[in-house]
Amino acid sequence: MGSASSSYRVIHLDVDGRIQKVVFSRFCSPCDIKELFCTALGVPRNTNLSLLDSSGAMVSIDPTMPHNTERLPYRVVPMTGGQLADKEELFQNVLTQVAEQFSRAFKINELKTEVTNRLAMLEKRVELEGMKVVEIDKCRKDIKKLREEMASRNNSSSDDKTKVHHQSSVNFLEDTKKLTPRRDVPSYPKYMLSEQTIDALKKPAFDVWLWEANEYHLSKETVKALRLPTFDAWQWEPNEMLSCLEHMYHDLGLVKEFNINPITLKRWLLCIHDNYKNNPFHNFRHCFCVTQMMYSMICLCSLQEKFTQVEILILMTAAVCHDLDHPGFNNTYQVNAKTELAVRYNDISPLENHHCAVAFQIFSQPDCNIFSNFDPEAFKLIRQGTITLILATDMARHGEILDSFKQKVDKFDYADEEHITCLKMVLIKCCDISNEVRPMEVAEPWVDCLLEEYFMQSDREKAEGLPVAPFMDREKVTKPTAQIGFIKFVLIPMFETVMKLFPQIEEAMVQPLRESRDRYEELKQIDDAMNEVQKNKSESLTIGGKKK
Repeated sequence: MGSASSSYRVIHLDVDGRIQKVVFSRFCSPCDIKELFCTALGVPRNTNLSLLDSSGAMVSIDPTMPHNTERLPYRVVPMTGGQLADKEELFQNVLTQVAEQFSRAFKINELKTEVTNRLAMLEKRVELEGMKVVEIDKCRKDIKKLREEMASRNNSSSDDKTKVHHQSSVNFLEDTKKLTPRRDVPSYPKYMLSEQTIDALKKPAFDVWLWEANEYHLSKETVKALRLPTFDAWQWEPNEMLSCLEHMYHDLGLVKEFNINPITLKRWLLCIHDNYKNNPFHNFRHCFCVTQMMYSMICLCSLQEKFTQVEILILMTAAVCHDLDHPGFNNTYQVNAKTELAVRYNDISPLENHHCAVAFQIFSQPDCNIFSNFDPEAFKLIRQGTITLILATDMARHGEILDSFKQKVDKFDYADEEHITCLKMVLIKCCDISNEVRPMEVAEPWVDCLLEEYFMQSDREKAEGLPVAPFMDREKVTKPTAQIGFIKFVLIPMFETVMKLFPQIEEAMVQPLRESRDRYEELKQIDDAMNEVQKNKSESLTIGGKKK
C-alpha cells in the first residue's frame, strides 16, 4: 500500500473568482469526481461540466487528471442546453461506436450476467451463513430434548429393562464423550469484526446495507494457525482461502514494500482461483495448501532475514501459480498421448510450461497485474525467477535438483546467487509435496484425492492403449504401497537435506514425516497379514473341494 499522499489527489478550482480546493481518492470514478465538482460549484449534481486549464484547453475529469496549484486553478464551466445540443449528435455517434467496440472486446453482456450470478450466490451465502447459527441452536435443543425423553423412558420401564436401558444410556453418553466434533469448522473463530462494526451493531440504527466485507478481519487464532504447517485447509471455503492468501501478502510486507494496489491483489487472486480446474487433487485448494506451506516455511525458517523481499515475492507468487489450469493428467500422459501441450512444448515439462504461460497471461491483464509498479528490468527478473521455480516442480527433475542442492548445502553461501536459486527451487518442491507433513486427519484425504486422479488417468490410458504406471493402476495400488516408497525415498531425504540448513524444521516437518512412514508401514503389515489369511483360506477351500 502506498502512502496517504499517493492515495489522494488535490485539485484547485476557480469558482467565481474564489479558489476552491477539492480532495478525492485516486480510486474514485469520473462520475464521483464530477459530482464533487458540481457540489463545489453549487449546481445540481447531474449538471454537465467543462474543465479548462489556464490556457483554455479542456481537461478530462478523471482520477488521472494533471494536478495543479492555487496559482493555476482549473476553471469549471457548466454547459448550457444549447451547448449540449450542438455537441450531442457528435458525441452520440462516437459513443455508439465506442459502446459497440467495448461490447465486442470485453463481452459486457456476459460480464453483466456473470456479476449478477455471483452477487446472487453471495447473497445466498450470506443468508445460509446466518441460518447456520439458528440451525446449530435448534440442534442443541433437539439433542437436549431427546436425552430428556430417553431418561424419562428409562425411568418408566421395568427393573430388568431399566438395568438394560440404563446400561445402554450410560454407554451412549460415554461413547458421545469420545466422539470428536465435526471438522467442518475450526475450533477457533475464523474472523473478528472491527471495533467500529461492534459498536454499530449495538445501536438500533445499524444499517446492514452499508456493512462491507472489509469491516471484519482474520482472528488472532487464524493468523497464528496460518503460520503453522498443521493448518487444516479442509475447514475453509474458497472465498475464505482467498482472504487468507491476501493476508499473507500483507503480513509479509509485500503489498507495502512494492506499492501493490490492494484492489489489484484481490482481482488477481480471484482470477487465479477461476483458472484452477475442479480436479480431485490439482485444484485451488491444493494451490492454497502449497502457498500456505511456503508462508509457514518463510515464518518458521526466518527466510525474510536471509532473502530479499523480491525473492520472498517470487517464492509466494510461484507457489500460487504453480499448477494453474492443470488438466488432471500428468506429463507422462501428455507425452504418450501426444497432446497439444506436449507438441507445443516439445515434450519438455509440458504442464509446468503451461502453468507459467497461464500465470503471465493473467499478469498481462492490467486489472490483475500486481507487478505494475516494477520497472521493465525488475519485472524481467521477477518473471524469470517465477518461471524457474514453477519449472522446478516437475518431478522428473527431482533427482537433478536435489543432487545439486546436496552439493551446496554443507558450504551454503547466501551471497551466491546460484546457491539461493537452488534453495528456492528445493523450497517450492518441498511445499508442493508437503501434505504428509500435516496431521494425519488433514493429510490422508489428500491421498484419496490423488489416487482418484491417478485412477482417472490410468482408466483413460487403458482405454486409449497407452502405457499405465503401476502406482496409478487401481488394480495394483493401495494407500500404504502408494505412500511408503514416496515418503521414504522422496520426502524424508529432501526434508532432511533442508534440515541441515534449517534445523528448526525437524520437529515441525521431518518428525511428522517419519511418523507417517511408520503408520503406513504398520498398515501395510496389516494388509499383508489379511491377504495371507485370505490366501490360506482360499487354498484350504480348494484342497477340500478336491478331496470331495
